[in-house]
Amino acid sequence: MHERIYQLRKELGYNQEKFGNIIGITKSAVSNWESGRRKIPDSSIKLICKEFNVDYIWLTTGQGEMFHQSDDDLEATIEDIMHGENEFHKNLFKTFAKLGEDELLALEKIMDTYDEIVKSEKKKS
Repeated sequence: MHERIYQLRKELGYNQEKFGNIIGITKSAVSNWESGRRKIPDSSIKLICKEFNVDYIWLTTGQGEMFHQSDDDLEATIEDIMHGENEFHKNLFKTFAKLGEDELLALEKIMDTYDEIVKSEKKKS
């Protein structure tokens, strides 16, 4: 993940100090992350994703796109799915739209557990 922190910072055009200031850490902490000398805390990973609109999966695994799509792009994608022919994809969105708060929290826990499993498997390989 340390390579992706470096890649993100360069893409944003920030030096280590400015990048660190935005998320409340020191320049040396950024340097330690980028060099792989220090593990990046989960709280910092989530903050980086929030502050810079970075995709969590990309940051933690390298898969997918660096940045989240804009809301307009997401709306267009959802519209394409809902007007498409794949009934499973349409039903998936309909089901999510019907979930209550407790069900969404349960789903969030499942997804967090999945993320931990993926991370654990990556460490083994």
